[in-house]
Amino acid sequence: MRCSQDEDVREAVVNEPVQQRIVVGVKRSAGSVAALRWAAAEARLRHTTLHVVHAWEPAAGRASYAILGDSHASGQERLRAREQLAAIMRAAFGTGVPAGVTAEVAEGMAERILAHRSRDASLLVLGAAADAGVTGRPAGPVIRACMRSARCPLVIITAAVGAQPPVVSAPVAVS
Repeated sequence: MRCSQDEDVREAVVNEPVQQRIVVGVKRSAGSVAALRWAAAEARLRHTTLHVVHAWEPAAGRASYAILGDSHASGQERLRAREQLAAIMRAAFGTGVPAGVTAEVAEGMAERILAHRSRDASLLVLGAAADAGVTGRPAGPVIRACMRSARCPLVIITAAVGAQPPVVSAPVAVS
């Protein structure tokens, strides 16, 4: 009888539904588009949600004495980051984003943002250049940092050789 009770407990634990979420970090590269497509397919297979994260850093740091708030330059940078994320999403999915996909533009270091987002994820997915690690070229700094500090399994997807990054058609300001 005791053995039967143990089996019931194990069955309850195994069948306990767990909310999963896949996080994919993207930038303007063919590797990111390949990673996004792979992560979307994996999310469909797992019947879970996909969270797309595009991190951007301001071009110039603010002085410690500067008044907090959006400057004109950071507003333009944020808009450019949103446009880049939209272009990456179009390159991966066309005009229709699949159900269960959310997207975020986050200001800050990609390494820190992705490590933080990985705490609530079941999987973190990143894209790399096709020859990263093969031709002696090391993985980029974001991948290396996530290999050290991600709080969930990490999958690195490479793009096909010769794959082109998405085209971002944002207006260019000339002064």
